[in-house]
Amino acid sequence: MGREEQVEEREVLDSIFPEEITDVSETEFRISIALDIPDYPEDEEPPKFLLAVRYPEEYPDVAPGLEIMAAPDGGATEHFDTGDDREHLLASVEETIQENMGMAMVFTIVSSLKDAAEQLVQERKDAVARADEERRAAAEREENKKFQGTPVNPETFLRWREGFLREQEEQRAREEEERLAELKKARVKEPVKLTGRQLWERGLAGKVDEGDEDDDGPAEEMEKLTVEAA
Repeated sequence: MGREEQVEEREVLDSIFPEEITDVSETEFRISIALDIPDYPEDEEPPKFLLAVRYPEEYPDVAPGLEIMAAPDGGATEHFDTGDDREHLLASVEETIQENMGMAMVFTIVSSLKDAAEQLVQERKDAVARADEERRAAAEREENKKFQGTPVNPETFLRWREGFLREQEEQRAREEEERLAELKKARVKEPVKLTGRQLWERGLAGKVDEGDEDDDGPAEEMEKLTVEAA
């Protein structure tokens, strides 16, 4: 019973995988499984792996012997590695095997393995894309911080006002130092403005320049007025 079903299944598999299947013995064969990966370069060989199948005498009433190996003609991809992913893929078909016990199941196993491997690749590609997007978003947020002001509240306003007044005072001090430095450089003494009290104490109040042509005018007018009054 078991051997007849094995021969029949093997003939069906030959018609489904004419180029992918290779016999090892009457009860052992290998099937090359190529992954369909979206956006994979057309000029490159897609990733592949080999599924080695061995029929036990009681198959299909018991599970077939399965082994996953690297394909010699398979393309490499950063998102799939036969050695690293072997255990994960074999575990992914355990349920399929149990559900199909007593029936020819190799084609179903091949389909499940292919789907599991392609899903694994897609999940990894999506993870890389998310990480790239998060890095771009983080970089954009950092860039946008340069154009965002500090929220205004009483505390931040007081800090800004103190800083502004301090900057203004420092600017005035710098300008005064620069002005005095320019005067010193030109050897010009800055004129000193005296208060009214200082002028009075020094006897300078009301005095005019000695060279003024009108110095005698008021005195002569006053003398005339005195004579006429007499």
